[in-house]
Amino acid sequence: MRSRILAALRRLAPAAAGGLLLYAAFPPAGLWFFAPLSPALLALSVRGRSKRGAFLAGTVFGLAFFGPLIVWLANLGVLPWLALTVVEALILGLATVPLPRLLALPAWPLFAAAWWVAVEAVRGRAPLGGFPWGRLAFSQADAPYARWAAYGGAPLLTFATALLGTLLLYAVTAPPQRRRRMVSAACAGATALVAVPLALPGAAPAKRSAVVAVVQGNVPRTRSLDEQARVQGVAENHARQTARLAAAVRRGEARRPDVVLWPENALDSDPTKDPVLGELVADSVRSLNRPLLIGAILRGPRDTSYNAGQLWLPGQGPVAFYAKRQLVPFGEYIPARSVLGGLGSLQLIPRDFTPGTSTAPLRAGRVRIGDVICYEIAYDGRVRDTVRAGANLLVLQSNNATYERAFEAGESDQQLAMARIRAVEYGRAVAVATTSGVSALVAPDGWVTDRADTWRAATLERQVPLMESHTVAERAGTWPEVLLNGLAAAGAATGLLRRRRQPPGPTSGSSLSDEAPLSAVPSR
Repeated sequence: MRSRILAALRRLAPAAAGGLLLYAAFPPAGLWFFAPLSPALLALSVRGRSKRGAFLAGTVFGLAFFGPLIVWLANLGVLPWLALTVVEALILGLATVPLPRLLALPAWPLFAAAWWVAVEAVRGRAPLGGFPWGRLAFSQADAPYARWAAYGGAPLLTFATALLGTLLLYAVTAPPQRRRRMVSAACAGATALVAVPLALPGAAPAKRSAVVAVVQGNVPRTRSLDEQARVQGVAENHARQTARLAAAVRRGEARRPDVVLWPENALDSDPTKDPVLGELVADSVRSLNRPLLIGAILRGPRDTSYNAGQLWLPGQGPVAFYAKRQLVPFGEYIPARSVLGGLGSLQLIPRDFTPGTSTAPLRAGRVRIGDVICYEIAYDGRVRDTVRAGANLLVLQSNNATYERAFEAGESDQQLAMARIRAVEYGRAVAVATTSGVSALVAPDGWVTDRADTWRAATLERQVPLMESHTVAERAGTWPEVLLNGLAAAGAATGLLRRRRQPPGPTSGSSLSDEAPLSAVPSR
């Protein structure tokens, strides 16, 4: 019995190591070069395993990965963190069941890499709209091959990252008689994955630019969760920081910005219905005589509420708004509210927000703002829609104070890493405006030019390009993901057919033996 337990632990060790290494590839550690090792280690752990064994290995990988990755959720409570970790780990475990059959195919590195894209496609959509946090692509903002995102979006970058790892495993498990040929093929493929995006042409230079100012007003970290979410001082902090910027402009110490950006939830109610908040925003607009994008809770007809970015123009007041479309379950709405709404901290969410429908950019002179609010940055379609609608500047409005309140575990930096990938993907500068950090200005190549860390008031100001070009990823839309999902599905179907055609005998079974090397799979 003891020997069986030890053998099981040995088989699961690569899965656990892979999950931990993938966590280390993301902020706060940011060791991006660990990410390709994770697909290799998971493949090593599930090779030749039964369905049950593959499920167990995938679940262990998921627990080792998601547990530390989203530990910042424990700032809301240990139960939400544990619940989401277990759900995501079980989804990954179920998705891992067909992986051993993919690993038994010729050219299995391609099928295994496509499998990663398919898994991310599923868990980014279900349940309850999915949870695309922790995609392989989002760990690769500093990777030299991150420009794959400009040609196939986050799905293609995930595929390239996973393929690097599976090619590595392909090389190290090569049998002696074929090692030279297989190692040469793996090295050639890995070199192409790194070198090709560096050689591909970049976007044409922007013809126009604008001076953008991001205001991070900060919030009181020591207050309770309820006070932190509702305190009017948040708006006053942002107005105060804007007034300081206006004074610096008058003294000639700063350029007058073309547009000023406040974060999500800079205001906790509707300034068009709250005279005090309305005057505070109007004073901020007058102080610089420039357009101001605020984050506010807007009231709509029939008692609806929107988490929105609202654009104010000098002399006109509020002229347009963008309402968040991808709402956070148990954060901005409560599924089965009649049953769950009275439990614990969910009582702090007295109403469900209404999702917006418009993708139109907010126009502030020559700046066409593609607003993306917090969680939406993780969703390919939400960002793509606003770029296709004509945005020449992407703005990420966010409020991360809740998730960094008691302890900081990288949530803000993980979100910034997503914004960097989106900058590359669509060839747009991205302005990240948060209440308490991390705020940043990101160039179209994904480079962070300016940054304000957590729990401090700050203003970032820089001239950024207003890009009009269209990347291949934007034009291709969902097709890269569809094609890669099709490759994974074709591999799964082929593996199933091969198993059905396998003649009975002592070596037949659900997969390779637990100790069989990947290279022992016969090729055709």
